[in-house]
Amino acid sequence: MKSITKTTNWYRQPLVWMLIFIPLSAVLGGIAMIYLAITTDDGLVNDDYYRLGKEINLVIERDIAAKQLGLEAEFNITSENNSVQVELTGASFSLPKSVNLSLLHATRANHDQHISLTLTPSNSYHGLVEKLVPGKWYIQLHTEKWRLSSELAYPKQHSAKLSPK
Repeated sequence: MKSITKTTNWYRQPLVWMLIFIPLSAVLGGIAMIYLAITTDDGLVNDDYYRLGKEINLVIERDIAAKQLGLEAEFNITSENNSVQVELTGASFSLPKSVNLSLLHATRANHDQHISLTLTPSNSYHGLVEKLVPGKWYIQLHTEKWRLSSELAYPKQHSAKLSPK
């Protein structure tokens, strides 16, 4: 007597689909990771880290010079028209006609802004910036001789007191 066995097609076997699913999910996950690595920018590594490391002494000297001059500043940003106003105090010298302002995002260098502020008749500095994205910002007000710095949590804060470190 012949025994009749019921056969099923291969695509109806769950074990076959499990064996296909595991390598397929690894390949799809790898493709997704490659896509993310190519299309996103981490922005955390500086290409010229050695030169920046050597320049740290210059930054320290500018902080010391600002402390010796007794400089402090009050930074205010108006979110409606993206204007910045800085009042420099404690200066025992004539105010420069312009100072440099650097707004540095804590994690994304592509949002950093460097602008020049001009002295107004009311002895404060004024300038316009691009719209700031929310987050933590490092503020640096500097010339070739001195530097003041602070931190700002935008948009919760719109003002900060800058001082030498």
